[in-house]
Amino acid sequence: MSNLLPAARAQARPRGFEQLSLAVFVLLLLLACVSGAPAHEFKAGDLEIGHPWSRATPPGAKVAGGYFTVTNKGSSPDRLLSISSEISDKAELHEMGVKDGVMTMRPVSGGLEIPAGGKVELKPGAYHLMFVGLKRQPKQGEKFAAMLTFEKAGSVSVEFAVEGMGEMGGMDDHAE
Repeated sequence: MSNLLPAARAQARPRGFEQLSLAVFVLLLLLACVSGAPAHEFKAGDLEIGHPWSRATPPGAKVAGGYFTVTNKGSSPDRLLSISSEISDKAELHEMGVKDGVMTMRPVSGGLEIPAGGKVELKPGAYHLMFVGLKRQPKQGEKFAAMLTFEKAGSVSVEFAVEGMGEMGGMDDHAE
């Protein structure tokens, strides 16, 4: 009788039950991996720093750009005061713009205000970081550390994901 019981159970199951069970298991495993993946966001006080990224640079390049978003969830403004990184001698905050049909880039003095309840995006062609005096070339697929210092929220360590040379950072993919 004990030999008939497993056979009877197997016949009682709907056809394809094993394949469906395997598919459900794989789906649950994938969902666990996705939800368990660390987000590329960092926090400092009321500030959320989203998707810090940079581009790979060609051999011999002396500078690299840095981009990210800062969302201020607080009720008072804050200010990005300074940046430092392991990858360069110094890092500067710059602003790009067009004046009389000519693109200009200039350092921002006094830091960058992050308005209360607002969001500031550092991106190509606008506010961005310049890592000056590269100690090594950032390579696609790697990450490098940097320290952002804010007036009120203090310092926060972040990692910049290095994307391809022509990339725009997938900023739309990381927007809230």
